[in-house]
Amino acid sequence: MSLLSRFAAVALLSTLSHTAQAASCSDTGGQYEGWKAEMAAEAKAEGVGKRGIDALMATAYSKATIGADRNQKSFKYSLEKFLNVRGADAIISQGRSRKAKNAGFYASLEAAYGVPAGVLIAIHGMETGFGNFMGDTNVVSAIATLTYDCRRSDFFRPHLIGALKMVDAGMISMKTVGAKHGELGHTQFLPGNAYAYGVDGNGDGKVDLYNQSDALATTANYLRKHGWKPGKGYQEGEPNFAVIKEWNAAKVYQQAIAIMGAKIDG
Repeated sequence: MSLLSRFAAVALLSTLSHTAQAASCSDTGGQYEGWKAEMAAEAKAEGVGKRGIDALMATAYSKATIGADRNQKSFKYSLEKFLNVRGADAIISQGRSRKAKNAGFYASLEAAYGVPAGVLIAIHGMETGFGNFMGDTNVVSAIATLTYDCRRSDFFRPHLIGALKMVDAGMISMKTVGAKHGELGHTQFLPGNAYAYGVDGNGDGKVDLYNQSDALATTANYLRKHGWKPGKGYQEGEPNFAVIKEWNAAKVYQQAIAIMGAKIDG
């Protein structure tokens, strides 16, 4: 899931909340090693275990993440250009095929969460090209870097705690890679949201967002928990369009999901 995704979900499990951020922040990487020690103490106080702390201490300041964070352009595009850049026609075509081949799976998700296949498939296609590229950046390092960086420390801090607790739980490792802002898996969840809303979609007893079934079930669960109304429409002006806004704050992204989802469902 992209950087702008899921802003409203910063209110996570109570274990991820904090009253004040004590660890320092910086606009450069020079103080990062000292910050890690400060952050480790705070993370321990919030219940992060040894594996999570070890993962934090193994991180490196991610210049690639900072570069990506300073250079976001696609959300300034017109809707027409955004759809073209994102390959909407290919996503719709492949999405229809994927729905037809796995009709039972998507029907089971709609029965459980009320979210139709088209929406989930459009998100999957938009985020990672149906899992073809899920990122090349260390997840824990990326999220730690964004928490250390002063621009949005408060926003990313719960996701760092979530990432460290995911390491503790075996949901990810200190070597897991994802997108430049630490989003992970088939639909690019920020770690705090993956930890809070993760669902075992294939029944193997684990939550693994790099497994397609788990990722799509988690996506459906996220949308339902954020107010998705089963059987209601999701185009602009319809009840569930407001829930798509909870997935991504960019208007063109919201519109693209709605447009592609309808064509896939149609």
